[in-house]
Amino acid sequence: MKLQNFHVESADWSREDQRAALLDLRYTVFVQEQGVPEQRERDGLDGECWHVLARDEAGRPIGCGRLTPAHKIGRMAVSQEWRGRGVGVAMLRELIARARALGWPEVALDAQVGAIGFYEREGFVAHGAEFEDAGLAHRAMQLALPVDGGAAQPLRDTGALPAGTPGDTARARLQLLGEARHRLAIYLPLLGNDVYASEEELAELRRIAISGRSAQIRILLHDPASALHNDHRLIALAQRLSSAIQIRMPVEEADLNYASSFLLNDAGGYLFLPDAARAQGRAARHDRAGQAPLQQHFDEVWERAERASALQILDI
Repeated sequence: MKLQNFHVESADWSREDQRAALLDLRYTVFVQEQGVPEQRERDGLDGECWHVLARDEAGRPIGCGRLTPAHKIGRMAVSQEWRGRGVGVAMLRELIARARALGWPEVALDAQVGAIGFYEREGFVAHGAEFEDAGLAHRAMQLALPVDGGAAQPLRDTGALPAGTPGDTARARLQLLGEARHRLAIYLPLLGNDVYASEEELAELRRIAISGRSAQIRILLHDPASALHNDHRLIALAQRLSSAIQIRMPVEEADLNYASSFLLNDAGGYLFLPDAARAQGRAARHDRAGQAPLQQHFDEVWERAERASALQILDI
């Protein structure tokens, strides 16, 4: 199952990692590709702006934009390899939705002449003569925002969590375990001793497993024999709480070739690592829309999978 290959999120300029992602994108597009002087690109307004950041399915930044207090959209940039694939439109619509939510009657921008058609397709109207900015020809454009009860809403707060380093993913995993009530779904090609093995994680897993009649922890594991051989502590916990913790092994080749891992809880939270061998991905505390394709994929594979026979000696 192919997941959405990019998503758009709000970005917090005060966070060093997100600020660096925005500036790196803008440096590549504006300074390196278009020859805009770096001091011109850094105009000192960013701390007062509302920013959006697009990321690919591996969590890599691929686009950005901002909305200024002067009711202007700007700093729209998309990585070269992602242009023409809907990233710019998705970001622009989020910025417009934010402006509407703030009650602004209109929003403006200064478009590079070559991008006028892009903005016109979203309803912007060009006005005035061409002018030069940072050596590039521009025209001013404007979009009226009449009151509309059915207007799109701005980005929801999904409770995004950092997931760019091993430390980030470990903290995100523990937080999502702590916020689960009764149910978890865990997909792991391999169960290494660096995941689901700490005292804190095992305590949360045990809490969920004994939380009541509806408690259920489902685990899909490509190589349960390896986890058993390595005496992984989660296997021992599953032995003691076998009525609540179920482990299955995918058997179809397509499923066994799936290289990602993820954790889903029943509060709408998820942690997704596109490459299970690398602790870099994306996570959110309450994003059911983002969780839904992962949950669907898990349920489909679960139905095809078999009980982990390598663990039967433990009567799991």
